Amino acid sequence: MEHKTKILYGLDDRPPTGKALALAFQHVLTMFGSTVAVPLMLGPPMGMDTPAIAILISSVMLCSGIATLIQSTYGSRLPIIQGVSFSFLTAFFLIIGEIHPEGETVTAGAAMPYIAGAIIVGALFEILIGFSGLMGLVRRVLSPVVIGPVIMLIGLSLYQVGAPVAASYWPISILTMVLIVTFSFVLARYRLVFRMFPMLLAILVSVGVCVVCSQLGLFGPEHKARPDLSAFEEARWFRVTDVVFPWGLPKFRLGFIIAVIAGYLASMIESFGDYHACKQMSGGGDPTPEEISRGIGCEGIGCALTGVFGGFSSTSYSENIGLIGLTRVGSRYVVQIGAVMLILLGLFGKFGALAAAIPTPVVGGLYCAMFGLISAVGIRQFARADLSSDRNLFIGGFALFMGISVPYYFANGGSELVAATFASGLADAINSIGQTGMAVAAILGIVLDNVIPGTKPERGL
Repeated sequence: MEHKTKILYGLDDRPPTGKALALAFQHVLTMFGSTVAVPLMLGPPMGMDTPAIAILISSVMLCSGIATLIQSTYGSRLPIIQGVSFSFLTAFFLIIGEIHPEGETVTAGAAMPYIAGAIIVGALFEILIGFSGLMGLVRRVLSPVVIGPVIMLIGLSLYQVGAPVAASYWPISILTMVLIVTFSFVLARYRLVFRMFPMLLAILVSVGVCVVCSQLGLFGPEHKARPDLSAFEEARWFRVTDVVFPWGLPKFRLGFIIAVIAGYLASMIESFGDYHACKQMSGGGDPTPEEISRGIGCEGIGCALTGVFGGFSSTSYSENIGLIGLTRVGSRYVVQIGAVMLILLGLFGKFGALAAAIPTPVVGGLYCAMFGLISAVGIRQFARADLSSDRNLFIGGFALFMGISVPYYFANGGSELVAATFASGLADAINSIGQTGMAVAAILGIVLDNVIPGTKPERGL
């Protein structure tokens, strides 16, 4: 009997052109919500108006496309979409807070050159870690006891952009989730189109409902489920003169660089887990040390280029790994096409702004449906170790719990205590790591798993 999770297209497979284009566009739509969310989140505190934020969105998309093409072609060569990393948000808000203090008038976007400078220097650090082979060697001390909880936290740590985003308008969010479940696990049994394009079909139907309701007057101008075309009207058709260093030449400040490097450490650990989840979902087993090293090194190259093209640091996107699990299409060729689409969307501002018109409740429904699947992959990875071992249960459970609890502590007073105790640069680094659950779980898990005695079969090695 055919296994229910059989891969339709593996890493080296090339679906027919029509299917490949649709699958690639599905990847673009899946990552678009998070990609657009960060510029929309960081733009206003920097005093940016709508046209400036539109340029920021286009820059981020261009950077994501370039980084994805490098990663899928020369790096890990896994079907991983690269996008804005949430691991850096703490550092970015720190920079913005310093350059744009509340109550003072500062040139719009003045923080971006400092962000670019910190990203470029930090990228050199990531390139060194990757191409030196150090990240690949880490694999020798990482067992499923550690990797499992880290992958679980990749999904669980995104809870803040699950139900809270879906709650912007529950009826449409629930409709999106119901469509995803129906297309992926009910109709997919009978029609291949539903098995391969559940996300794309769910988005099209949900957005279509939003458009119809808006036309009928059910959704007013300020309704969260109403497609917003204001960015489309503001954006230009082509970007020519503001592609390279759109915010000016990079500027460098040591404290900012240290804070961003801490974000890189968390991002590398997150990517390490993503490589395992992605290759397993693509039917390729575990990534090799060489694939991990090339992946991290090329991720650094992609980040350095984001500093040049005016975006934010990029990392592997967990959302799209979840999409691979749902569609069972793990072809790198599909992701490479998606990378070209992202580059084009970044250069043609009108198209990027149009894609940004996807209503927030639709994006929230997508998040709720996918992030839990990523956590489930972590459970499957953890199960490769001996779960009858009290040693493994303690290490995995402790790392998972602390990966959730420690960031909560830092977010509720811990950061201020650290800032008052340590020097500025060190405090920034500690806070950046402490607020990232994956980094906390990885550090604790690695230490305990390699200090507490255990056999290789027991550890799942």
